Amino acid sequence: MNQQKTVLITGAAKGIGRETACLFADKGHRLLLADIDAKGLNELKEELENKYQTEVCCVAGDLADENHLRNIVNIGKSKWKQIDILVNNAAWRTLGTMRTMEWETWEKTLRVCLTAPAFLAKYVAEKMEASKTGGVIVNLSSMMSDRPAGNSPAYIAAKGGLESLTRELAVTYGRSGIRVVCIKPGYIDTDLSKDYQSTKGEDLNDLLASYLVEATPLKGPALPS
Repeated sequence: MNQQKTVLITGAAKGIGRETACLFADKGHRLLLADIDAKGLNELKEELENKYQTEVCCVAGDLADENHLRNIVNIGKSKWKQIDILVNNAAWRTLGTMRTMEWETWEKTLRVCLTAPAFLAKYVAEKMEASKTGGVIVNLSSMMSDRPAGNSPAYIAAKGGLESLTRELAVTYGRSGIRVVCIKPGYIDTDLSKDYQSTKGEDLNDLLASYLVEATPLKGPALPS
C-alpha cells in the first residue's frame, strides 16, 4: 500500500465526489468529507468504513460560509495533523439566462464554485507549507466553461475563473512542492445534470442532454464511477 494520505473532498455526498471518495478509500487513505447534505455524508461514511476499513471524518455545512471553510481545514489538521490532497469538487447553480439572473443567485454560485475553492486551497496550502510535506490540490471545472448552452451564466463564469485560478495557484505554491491541477470533465451523468427546467417549469433534460451528447466525441455521458 502507498503511504497513507489525508484527502479532503468537497461535494462528497453524491456524484463525482462520492466516487472519488470511494477510490481514495479503496487505496487506504483517510478521508475528510464535506457537503451540505449531512444525511448523505453520514450514509457514505458508514459505507466506506464498513467496506474499506478506512478512517472517515464528515463535516456538513455551506461552502458559501467562510467560517465553515476554515472549520473544515482546522478539523482535518486537528484530527490527522495534515491534509495532503484537496479535491475541490462541490458545485451549485440554478438555470436561467443572464436576462433572468438575480444578484443573489450570481453571488452564491460564485461563492460555492469559485471563491470556496480559492480559499480552501489557500487554507490547505498554508498547512502544507507549514508542515513542508507538499501536496496536491485538484480543481474540478467543466466542459461547459468553453461550450456554454446559454442557461448557466454564473456557473460558466465560475468554472472559467477556476481554470485561470488553477494556473495562478500552481505558480504561487509550486515551489513549495504543492501541485495544483484542474480536471475538466465532459458530460457526466449526475444529479446536477438532471435538473434542467425552463422558467415556466418545463422539463429540458432531454434537450440539454442532446446538446451535451452532440458536444461529446463519444456521443454519450460518462458515469461518475
